[in-house]
Amino acid sequence: MSDAKTLSEVAQFHARITEALHRVIVGQTESIDHVLVALLTGGHVLLTGGAATAKGLVVQCVARATGLDFKRVQFTPDLMPSDITGAEVLEEEASSGKRVARFVVGPVFTNILMGDEINRTPPKTQAALLEAMQERQVTTGGMTRPLPQPFFVMATKTSSETDGTYPLPEAQQDRFMLDVEMKALSPEDEVKVVLTNPIEALGSITPVVDGPGLLAFQELVRGVLIAPAVQEYIVDLTAASRPHTPVALECVNKYVAWGAGVRATQCLALGAKATAAMAGRGSAGIEDVRAVALPVMRHRIGLNFRAENDAVTAVNLVEQLIAQVKVPSGARSSAAAQAVPA
Repeated sequence: MSDAKTLSEVAQFHARITEALHRVIVGQTESIDHVLVALLTGGHVLLTGGAATAKGLVVQCVARATGLDFKRVQFTPDLMPSDITGAEVLEEEASSGKRVARFVVGPVFTNILMGDEINRTPPKTQAALLEAMQERQVTTGGMTRPLPQPFFVMATKTSSETDGTYPLPEAQQDRFMLDVEMKALSPEDEVKVVLTNPIEALGSITPVVDGPGLLAFQELVRGVLIAPAVQEYIVDLTAASRPHTPVALECVNKYVAWGAGVRATQCLALGAKATAAMAGRGSAGIEDVRAVALPVMRHRIGLNFRAENDAVTAVNLVEQLIAQVKVPSGARSSAAAQAVPA
C-alpha cells in the first residue's frame, strides 16, 4: 500500500481517538494503543489487571468514541447461554390465537459487547461466545443469524485468585486477539485520578468515526505490507513457544505445557500491520511485531506445574522469546524495500 493520504488518515484517526480516551483514562498509554490495535483489526480484547484499573471504563470510552452500539453483560455463576445469545419464546397471535415462536435477540447482537468479569461464569456459558467471536454469527433453534458489523467482544477478567471464578478454557482464550493488561498507576497518575470526574469526562467524548468508517480502516490495515523476512520472524517466534519441537527454547521445554498456535501467528501479523498503520507507515517491521508480541502471546502459553513452583510467568517467557529468537537476515533493512502482501 503506497497511498500516503490513506495512511495519514489512519494515523490521524489513531491520534484523535487516543486524545479522546485520555480525557477519561489516566496513564495506560501502551494498553490503550493495544486496544486500538484490536479495533483496527476487528479483534477481540481480554482486559486484565487489578481492581479499579479502568478496565470497564476503557470499553465505555471506545464505544463512545466510535459511536457504535454497545451492550454490557455482567457475567455471574447463574448466567445462562441464552442470556447472551437470546432465545425463542412462544407468543399467542392476536388474530388467530395460535401460539408461534419468536426469537428474542440477546445482548450479543450489538457492535461492542462488554463481558464484565467473564471468568465469573462457568465454561458452558463462556462457550456461548465461541461461535459469535469466531464466525460473527449465532446459531439457535436451528437458525443461523449474522451479527452486526463491526463486532467486538471486549471482556474484563477478574483475578483468578478471587473466590467464585472459573478458569477460561484454552479455546476461549485463543478467541481473544489480545490480552491487554491494565497496570497499576504511578502515584502521580493516581493523584490525577482523584482530581478527575470520570462520568463527566466520559460525557465529553464524541464519536471520531462511525461503523462504516471503522470497517474501511480495517480493510486498509489488512493491506499493510510485511517483508518476507518479517513474516519468517513471526513464524519463528510462535514456533519457538511450542515445547519439545526442534526450535523450542530451553525455557519453553522446561516450563510450557502448550505453546501459541497458528491463530497467534495470524494475530501477530495483523497486530504488526495495525501498529505500523497507526504510525502512518505502509509496511510492518520487526519493531511492530515486538510491540504486540506480549498481548498476543501471553494468554496463549499454558504453563506447567514447574513454572508455578519456580514463579515463572507467561510474561517472563514471552520476554525470553523476544530476546532469544533470532531476527532473519534482511529483516533489519527497510521493510518497505522488500515488502510483499502478507
